[in-house]
Amino acid sequence: MNYQGTTRKLYALAVVESHSRMLYVQFTHCQKQEVLHQCLLSAFQFFSGTPKELVVDNMLTAVKERQGRLIRFNERFLDFLRPFSIQPRACNVCAAYEKGKVERSIGYLRKNFWPLRSFSDLGDVNAQVTQWLHEVANQRLHQTTGQKPRERFKQDALKALPDLLPDCRETLQLLVHADFAVRFDGNCYTAPPWCIGRQLILKADHTLVSLYHKQKVVAQHPRCFRRYQRIELSQHTELVKKLQKKLWQDRDVSLFAALGEDARLYLSALSASQQPIKKNVSRLLMLGDRYGTAALMAALQKALHHKALGAAYIENILQQQSIPLTNHPPVTLKNQTLNNIRLEAPCLADYDGLVLQRRKKDD
Repeated sequence: MNYQGTTRKLYALAVVESHSRMLYVQFTHCQKQEVLHQCLLSAFQFFSGTPKELVVDNMLTAVKERQGRLIRFNERFLDFLRPFSIQPRACNVCAAYEKGKVERSIGYLRKNFWPLRSFSDLGDVNAQVTQWLHEVANQRLHQTTGQKPRERFKQDALKALPDLLPDCRETLQLLVHADFAVRFDGNCYTAPPWCIGRQLILKADHTLVSLYHKQKVVAQHPRCFRRYQRIELSQHTELVKKLQKKLWQDRDVSLFAALGEDARLYLSALSASQQPIKKNVSRLLMLGDRYGTAALMAALQKALHHKALGAAYIENILQQQSIPLTNHPPVTLKNQTLNNIRLEAPCLADYDGLVLQRRKKDD
């Protein structure tokens, strides 16, 4: 699936209720452990209940290792199934007939749902497949049972969902950078400016990205599947603007801005790059006291030309400019005859001739 230049793979998870052949399908962009749990939880909610047994393929998110009939299930998968009291059962290797119901459902999905459709994003494809399930897939006369899956489905055969459902969202602990944003799945999601430098908990599903600080939600964003995007909330940017306006009224910042147009341009560039203004300005004023205002302004001009933002770059430029350029004489030897030796500059054409001779010999 293409998101305006960003290509994402599309996967489908199909769940079939064995007795009625009632089908559930959900599309995803990855096959992570948390995504499997989210899709299975959505399937249980779709059926409004849970089975006693769940037959799965030998995927790593479900089966870690097997030796014949000895199977070691994925520990996180078992932790997910435990609140539902579901017994997992893995198919035998190279035994496609054991999961024939699902295999036939995938073939039916490809032939009946997929052709002649177009999708804008993940939400669109899942909305269309949900409508198709309700109106077509679960309302057709099934070739094996001769009944419609929706009518054959027995709700009381399933166990009721527990009151407290597990949180299956992808969970990460991330740092809020100087641009008041965290990095997740190739994108930047903003947080309140007071979170800069703090570690926040990010929880994400197919539609929403939530940021938590001490178990309290501080920001929620719609999930973006394009890469290299910055997803901002208007209240975050407005708060940053207020803080920047207040910052420009600071005594040191005002003093630095009064040095001239280059100083004001440099301040604007620092602000645009989300660098700490007060810290840089304090250090730049100290450099002005040490090297002089004229040298500082010359260094600012050079830094602006090369887009070198930060007091460390300015200090490096000033140090280089303050080093005296001296010509060091050659080492004097005790033997004056050796001191008077002058070597002629070599002729590079002679070297070229030697190279050509060697090539002719090699040929």
